[in-house]
Amino acid sequence: MTGCLWPCATAVLSRSSSQRGLFRSKPRTPPEVVRHVRELLAYVKDHREGYGGGKHDSKREHKMAELSRSIKDMKCILYGNGEADPVEEACMQLTKEFFKEDTNTFNLLIICLPCLDLETQKDVTQVVANLQRQKVDSRLIASDYIEANLDLLDVLIAGYDNVNVAIHYNTILRDCIRHQVAARYVLGSQHVKKFFHYIQYPDFNMSSDFFKTFKELATRHKSTASVFFSENYDWFFAEFNSKLLSSSNYIIRRQAIQLLGDILLERSNAEVMVRYVSTKEHLMILMNLLREQSKAVQVEAFHVFKLFVANKKKPPEIAGILRANRKKLLRFLGDFTLDKVYYPCLDAEDQKFETDKAKVVSDILALAMES
Repeated sequence: MTGCLWPCATAVLSRSSSQRGLFRSKPRTPPEVVRHVRELLAYVKDHREGYGGGKHDSKREHKMAELSRSIKDMKCILYGNGEADPVEEACMQLTKEFFKEDTNTFNLLIICLPCLDLETQKDVTQVVANLQRQKVDSRLIASDYIEANLDLLDVLIAGYDNVNVAIHYNTILRDCIRHQVAARYVLGSQHVKKFFHYIQYPDFNMSSDFFKTFKELATRHKSTASVFFSENYDWFFAEFNSKLLSSSNYIIRRQAIQLLGDILLERSNAEVMVRYVSTKEHLMILMNLLREQSKAVQVEAFHVFKLFVANKKKPPEIAGILRANRKKLLRFLGDFTLDKVYYPCLDAEDQKFETDKAKVVSDILALAMES
C-alpha cells in the first residue's frame, strides 16, 4: 500500500492545517486519536456543570467541537471515508487502545453522552457498534473489557431515564449484549424487569427500540436465555402475559405474540414450552388473541395455539377447554387464511400454514372422539 497508512487521518491533517497553520507535521495515529478523545472526555466529565460566562464557556465550546471532530475521526478510521476502505491494522490499533486495560475510554464516553450534540451521539453509537465486532489477535476484546467492567451496563440502563439520550443508550446496550457475558449479566440482574416498563413508553420509536433489545436478550444467546427462562419462569411469564400480551397497544401485542412464538419454538426451551402450554390461563389468553381483528396477530397467535393442541400430555383442564370450544374453533379455522399483505411469499408460507392448520383440526376432532 502506498501513501498514508490511515486514509482518514489525511482529513485530520488538512483540517488542522487550515485552522492552525502547519504546526503539526503528521496526523494522529489511531491510538493517538483515542487518547485525545479520552483526554477531551475527561475534561467534559469534570466540567459538566457549573459553567459561568466568559472564557470558560468559550474554552468548553472549543473542547466540545474538538471532541466531536475526534469522534468522527474514530468513525472514519473504523468505517472508511467513502473514498477509501478502512485499514485492518488501523482498526486493530484503535480497538486495542480503546479497550486498553486500566483506561476508561468506554466508560467516559457513556457518562458524557448526554453532553454531546445529536450528530455526535449518533457517531458514538456507530463507533461502539463497530468496536464490539473488531477482533484483535482473533479475540473480541470488547467482550473481555465488558466482563471486567460489568458496571458499565448498569450505567447504560440507568441512562434510559434520560429521555433525550435513552434511545442511544439502548442502542449501545444492544450492541454490548452481542457478547454472552453482557447478556447473562443483564438477564441475571433486576434490570431485565425494567424492560416491561420501558416497552410501554408512549413514543413509538423508543418503545419499538426497547422491545428490540428485549428480544435480543430473550433470543440471541440460546443457552443463557434457556437457563434464565427456567429459573425465572413464574414472574417472567406473568409479566409477559399481563404487560405485553394483554397490552392495550396493538403494536406491543403483535410484537409480544411473535416473540412468545420464537421463545417457545426454540428447541433449547423445550421444557419451558411444555410448561407454558400446560397452563389453562395461558390457553385462554391465546384463544382471545385468535379473536383479534388483526390478521397478523391472529396468525402469530395460531403458531402458539397449535402447541397447546399438539401437546401429547395435555392436562385434563386444557383438553376440556379445547373440547368444550371445538365447534367455535373448527368454524374459525375453516375460514382462517393467510393475508398477502403480511405474507408476500404466500405460496411457501401458505402451504406450511395449511398443513399446520389441518393437523390442529385433526387433533381437535380427535379430542371430540375421546369425550
